[in-house]
Amino acid sequence: MRCEYFAAGLCASCTVIETPYPDQIAHKQERVAGLLAPLAPDLTWLPARASAEQGFRTKAKMVIAGTVDAPTIGILAADGTGQDLRDCPLYPAALAQAFPVLAEFVTVAKLEPYSVPRRTGELKNVLVSVAPDGALMVRWVMRSTEALARIRKHLPWLQDQLPTLAVASLNVLAEHKAVVEGEREIVLTERETLTMSVNGFDLHLRPQSFFQTNTDVAAALYRQASAWIANARPASLWDLYCGVGGFALHAAAPGRAVTGVEVSEQAIVSAQRTRDERLAEGDQAMADVEFITGDAVGWASSRADAPEGIVVNPPRRGLGESLSRWLDASGARTIVYSSCNPDTLARDLGWMPNYRAEQARLFDMFPHTGHGEVAVVLTRP
Repeated sequence: MRCEYFAAGLCASCTVIETPYPDQIAHKQERVAGLLAPLAPDLTWLPARASAEQGFRTKAKMVIAGTVDAPTIGILAADGTGQDLRDCPLYPAALAQAFPVLAEFVTVAKLEPYSVPRRTGELKNVLVSVAPDGALMVRWVMRSTEALARIRKHLPWLQDQLPTLAVASLNVLAEHKAVVEGEREIVLTERETLTMSVNGFDLHLRPQSFFQTNTDVAAALYRQASAWIANARPASLWDLYCGVGGFALHAAAPGRAVTGVEVSEQAIVSAQRTRDERLAEGDQAMADVEFITGDAVGWASSRADAPEGIVVNPPRRGLGESLSRWLDASGARTIVYSSCNPDTLARDLGWMPNYRAEQARLFDMFPHTGHGEVAVVLTRP
């Protein structure tokens, strides 16, 4: 895939974009297999799940810079000024078509872009997600609520220009630090969630809930994990770091007790909503599904008994020694580990010698970079 921004030296985010895509997949596979080989010499690798080469990102984290009258929407250049990336080929048409309107809204609502070198201004980022049906969630990340009244006043203009806008919010990030968003969120629309339909499940994404940026590949990941769980047939299952419930809901089955645990209360509310909707539609697989707000490490280690199956999907830092060793001693018959960081995956598996890694599969969530999602199914001999 050719990117004019990369060719001109304006953006280097896609570090391996000049490598043919099949070779990118092969290199990722070789790296991950090399990390896991000492721990699981008999591991069977299923065919890697590739992605579309462009138009695959369903979430954009765009830095706003420039001026009120001439804002840029993209990334920061090396000198701290803005580099516009509104034509980046990674984004589908629904996002690409929204970027010019969002940039114009900066001018309409007089939102002063934040200047990193001068540490002045208000608007830092705009975070945009698109659902499979084309609906949009737009989050304005500001230093304060100074512009809240103007955003509310001009929101009808934005909704008129972007008829697919479903959810809009203002996020407050007062500190000058390298993070994308803050803790405080003010929802500005009647709707508070974006419906991500994945494999027939309507997952409700709230503004601060985590969701994969490549919905198509995420759907394949859920299907694979569900197939491994179905083959193991556990009577009870935990989904640790469950987010909005993707793995737990896919793995539910009549008579199977499923518990999802996630520290984000927003995500748990979303997962519960999906479960309740499915129950109302007569899906009896949801009858024994519950979702709990809590820290995965503390919650699991406090339980007297472990389930027969466990799914873990931790952030890049991995499970860590405490939870890995707890899992190793848990006695669960089957563990499905979904990892976005092969290095911490290999480290964690080193703390779980009582389990045998049977099958693994690479899911390429992030083409043109060195990152990849890996799922492994572990069994207790």
